[in-house]
Amino acid sequence: MSRRIMLLAVLLVAFVGCADRDEAPTPADRVRLPEPDDAIDEPLMLALAVAKNFHHEAKVYMADGKPDEAIAAVRKILGVAFPEDAPEGQDVRADAHALLAKLYIGQGRLEDAMKAAEAGITAASRDSFFVANLHTVRGEVLQAQAIALALTGTTDEIKAKVTAIRRQAIEAFERSNAIVVPLQERLYQQIKDERP
Repeated sequence: MSRRIMLLAVLLVAFVGCADRDEAPTPADRVRLPEPDDAIDEPLMLALAVAKNFHHEAKVYMADGKPDEAIAAVRKILGVAFPEDAPEGQDVRADAHALLAKLYIGQGRLEDAMKAAEAGITAASRDSFFVANLHTVRGEVLQAQAIALALTGTTDEIKAKVTAIRRQAIEAFERSNAIVVPLQERLYQQIKDERP
């Protein structure tokens, strides 16, 4: 397995794998740890370590019911300096934007949630799982906006706006899949090609 794929697998587990659970990972959640041959440069490793710690800090605040502190911790991730040419930095920032948007959704701050998701999408220069996830989160924000608007009344104008927002949500989910499916196919092909 190439170094980039292995690093992305480790990032995926670190930042997403246990995102919706409070319990310890099961053996099925474990991924092979990087070997010395998989080593990447020290500045990148240090940046990843700092970002991971801020991510864990945010999760602790979330578990303690302190969303404002969690938001502050996630914002610190966005300020971590990564080597310029490191795509992993872009992935970490995209993941942070997605988490920030979800925290804002939880607070009912839908405008801020949309800004966070769109900022992450705008900053992306390449497709990745993390960018696809941002489109999914954008769709979730749109869903929440449609629900909030539907609660304001039942006029034909409101119903039409709700329908339009729901269509945008579907488009966001479809955009996410349009990114993920080719990435998945490419990864499966790479794995197949690497088998003896």
